[in-house]
Amino acid sequence: MPRWAKMHEDGSYKTAIAIASRRLKSAGVDHPAREARHLMQHVSGRSAAELIRDEIEEMPAPFRAEFFDLVERLAAGEPFEHLTGEAHFYGLDFRVTKDTLIPRADSEVVVDEALARLPLGRDVRIGDLGTGTGCLLIAILANQPGATGIGVELSKRAAEVAYLNLRRHDLEGRAAFRVQSWEGWRGWEMADLIVSNPPYIATDVIATLDPSVRSFEPHSALDGGTDGLDAYRSIIGVAAQRMKDGAWIVLEIGFDQREAVTGLLEQAGFGSISCGQDHGQRDRVVSARR
Repeated sequence: MPRWAKMHEDGSYKTAIAIASRRLKSAGVDHPAREARHLMQHVSGRSAAELIRDEIEEMPAPFRAEFFDLVERLAAGEPFEHLTGEAHFYGLDFRVTKDTLIPRADSEVVVDEALARLPLGRDVRIGDLGTGTGCLLIAILANQPGATGIGVELSKRAAEVAYLNLRRHDLEGRAAFRVQSWEGWRGWEMADLIVSNPPYIATDVIATLDPSVRSFEPHSALDGGTDGLDAYRSIIGVAAQRMKDGAWIVLEIGFDQREAVTGLLEQAGFGSISCGQDHGQRDRVVSARR
């Protein structure tokens, strides 16, 4: 337990949260009181209401040590989701590890766009390239009865996390994961829709990212090459050769990549190209039809 956390005789939940809030505030963490309470909920297994009810109770020593250790890691910049091993996305909870990107609310528009391209009441097959936690594929399947899918992931450890998430949401019979490159995947011709959140950060920009991203999330899932477009060139190049006529492709993009990605799709012969915005009204997803 950090030294600063051992200097208080009152060992109640309320006091521990107050101490943690001050530590997080001094470290520049946004919403320190909220984050401290959320960490306490995770460690204690208590709901917000239960913490209020039990706030003057003595906190068990093992909980106290774990709580303040997590507070110190959060103060040092480690993502909250890595501390708890959980992330919330599209109304669902997902397991996350250092081997996967953390699902973020900005990516939910990708699921919205994919669902808008899939007709209800039809069996459809989805390919998710660079699936990571599996959050895109799983969110689509959870909201599209009858759909099946394949998640393609180069990292074996990330694919293992995706499979755990598939089991968590009782979707094992509707999807599988392949540990391989998307170029080598043999399912392109069968997919009715391809979805991907590929690496799209320019290599030189990675050093300028928030430390919680730069230092803790896998660079292989971030680095899009010199101009950030390497993955799009690869995906669109294969898609143009192998996707069946009428199939859709839905790609997450960086806020400044609309023209570049739509240009690649146009050059490859795709039609019905459109761009959608995330919750912050920034360009975030491009859709096109083969």
